[in-house]
This record gives sequence, structure tokens and C-alpha cells, in this order.
Amino acid sequence: MADVNVSLGYYPRDWQRQVHTQRKRFNVFALHRRAGKTEAAIMQLIDDALRFSLELGFFAYVAPFLKQAKAIAWVRLKQKLGPLIQHGAVTVNESDLSVKFAHNGAVIRLFGADNADAMRGLRLDGVVIDEVAQIDPEVWEQIIQPTLADRKGWAWFIGTPNGVNLFSELYFGAEKDKANWHTAVFTVYDTGAIAEDEVARLRATMNPTAFAREFLCDFSAAGDNQLISIADIIEAQRRHLKPDDYAFAPRIIGVDPARFGRDRSVIAMRQGLKVEPPIVLQGIDNAALVDRIIEVKLKWAADAVFCDAGQGAGVIDWLRRLGHDCVEVWFNGKSTKPQYHDKRTQMWCELADTLPMMSLPADAEMRKDLAAPTYRFEVATGKKRLESKDDIYERVHFSPDIGDALALTFAQPVEVKSHKQKVFESIRTMSGNVNTGVPEYDPLA
Repeated sequence: MADVNVSLGYYPRDWQRQVHTQRKRFNVFALHRRAGKTEAAIMQLIDDALRFSLELGFFAYVAPFLKQAKAIAWVRLKQKLGPLIQHGAVTVNESDLSVKFAHNGAVIRLFGADNADAMRGLRLDGVVIDEVAQIDPEVWEQIIQPTLADRKGWAWFIGTPNGVNLFSELYFGAEKDKANWHTAVFTVYDTGAIAEDEVARLRATMNPTAFAREFLCDFSAAGDNQLISIADIIEAQRRHLKPDDYAFAPRIIGVDPARFGRDRSVIAMRQGLKVEPPIVLQGIDNAALVDRIIEVKLKWAADAVFCDAGQGAGVIDWLRRLGHDCVEVWFNGKSTKPQYHDKRTQMWCELADTLPMMSLPADAEMRKDLAAPTYRFEVATGKKRLESKDDIYERVHFSPDIGDALALTFAQPVEVKSHKQKVFESIRTMSGNVNTGVPEYDPLA
């Protein structure tokens, strides 16, 4: 077939030129609504497919749902390729939503994350993942990412921030590998995609948080009912305290035992406003968890241990038989403050209220867990109620175990033990004698 020289009618704005030229292998682009991100993504796929020189080039556009991919990208893809389709340089397959370039055999195909298994076993040379905030992290981690390994394919993640999810984690995680990852944010004031008077109207009529999220691409703008904002968590992770700010406070351990195989057992440690890196354990039984709790308690000289009673009854009993006091906390138990629906809500809210003064470890999993829960006010009682762990898992596909363990350290007030009490506990544990006559310590006394 003779060479074809046609225009595809793409005249990129300044921000679009930037995403095309200032990119690395993995790219996270946060863009406001109606910015033109899908058009830029389609043109990047077309450009790479046209230029591809290896055999059987394969490129993909992925949206949360296949119907969504078809509605958003399919018509635009065919429209942009119209001149090449007319000249026979590109063939269209409507049944599997793909186009094939005649000169090199490269293919661009649309997929939906709702049927991610359709991508298993493929070898991708480039992929665009649109509306990343709505996509299950496992789709990227377990299905798409391996398809890029053979020929070191590239990936674009495009979307608008919307709380804690795959998009926010990729954006903040990119800081760890700047050699391979590139991030960029383009607000409504950067792109020029929406008329100034319309931007002014939107800003005047929308909720400020919603406008910051949807049009200023602010990852730190909490969802309307998000309990703890990412901004507050990041600030706490950057905050450094002097020992004088916390050394006087009791050392408290919170334990959230795993409920199911998907969950983690977590040991959280907090001394006043200072939080230590969490100990996260997966796939261990109660005996191993109890051993680790005792080890941490003695080494760290903890003043109290609080444990989720709903899933940790065996752990609590075992600790007590070994002579270690452990206070059981029922997440669905009655709150000691009237404004909260249950104990779990109370603990999380007290954690949220204290966070602006706290120092957190720079732990990505902790950040994700703390930002996960939402809340609502009950119509009948007006009480604040935290989103359940099951509902959180259904929404974001992970359980906030680290957050629950840290919240447990706010279960009840604790007094600092005397040095003598801690020495007795250590001796009792090392001797294996749990009936030494030493009175049990009550952290609530």
C-alpha cells in the first residue's frame, strides 16, 4: 500500500504538549473535569502505534467499565483515525473495539476494568488507564502491570482526584521512584479548556471542597464525608516532635487481629502525640500474634494494651493466661460520648481530632488506611456513625486495619505505670510464673 500523508486534526493545547513530551515510563496526570484528557490519551496511543517498529505491537485504553470505554473513547478513536480508515491504512473491528494499522500490524484495543480478565496473558506495549480513581487496585497490580513487563511498556494514569484510592496512591507513591515515574497536575486555570466566566460561575455555585477536587485537582481536598483528609495525614507524617512533646505520656498499644485471610493483624504503638511505625502481620495464627504482642509490650515498656474484642477474643484470653493485662474493646459497643453511634466511631473521631498535633511515621499503608473511612449522621438520632469495615472494603477493596489499630489507642485514658510494675511484669514473663501474687494492673484505674 502506498504511503499515506494526512492530518488527523489534532492541535494540542500547551498542557497536552507537556504530557506528550515530558513523560517517563509511568505517568500520573491529574486533570480537571472537561480538560480534554481522553483526547490527549487517544492521540498518544495513536502516535505510539503509528511509530512502533517491533512486531505485533499492542496498545490498550482501559476505563472502569467496557460500556464507559466505548462511550468515551471508541467514537473519538475512530474519528481521529478517520482519514487513515478511508485510505485503508487502518482497519476497524467493532466486535472487540479494536483498530489495526496496516503498515506494522500494531493494534489499539479498548477494555473495561469490569472484565479485567480479558487482559490476562496479553503483552502490552503501552496502556492508558482512565478514571483511575474508580478502578480496583488489583486490576493494575495483578493484571495490567505484568502485561507491560516483556518489552517494558509504558503506562498513563489519568483522572480527577476523588479521595483515597488507586489514583491517589499512585500519585503519592511516584515520589519513591522518580527515575521511572512522572506526575503532573493541571487545574482549570492551567488548561484553558473552560471559559473564564464559566469557571467563575462554577466556583461561585459549587461546594468549595468539591470545586477544589473536581477543578483544582486537589488530592488533599477531602470527600464531602471523608473523616480524615489526605492533607492532614501528610502534614502529620511531615511533623517532627521533640521528646519533651511526648516522653511524659503513657505508651499505648492497639491490636487489631485479622478477621479473614484478606486482612492483616496490626500492632500500633502511640506515646502521646508520637506514633511509631506499625507492625503489620499477615497469615499468622493467634499464638504467633500473642508472642509478638508480648515481645513489643516488654521491649517498648508499654503501659496498656487495647485489643478488638470482636475478632480478638482468643488473643485477649491467651494474653491474660500468660499474665499480661489486655483491655478488650468492642467496636460496636456503646460510646462513652453521646454524639457517637458506637465505640469505633468515637475512637476514630478522637484520633481525627488529635491528628493536627500528632507525628505519624512516613508509612504509605497507614496514610491509605487513615484516609479511607467516611461517616454519616443518623437521621433518627443525629449521631455520627463511621463507615463499617465491610462497606469500606466493598468501596475501596482494602480493610483499614492499620487505622483501626491506631484508633484503638484512643479507647480510654491511660496512666503511666511505675517502673516497679513494669519490672514485675518482665520478671513474671521470663520466669513463666503467672501466679506471682503481683496484683493485675488496671490501666483505667
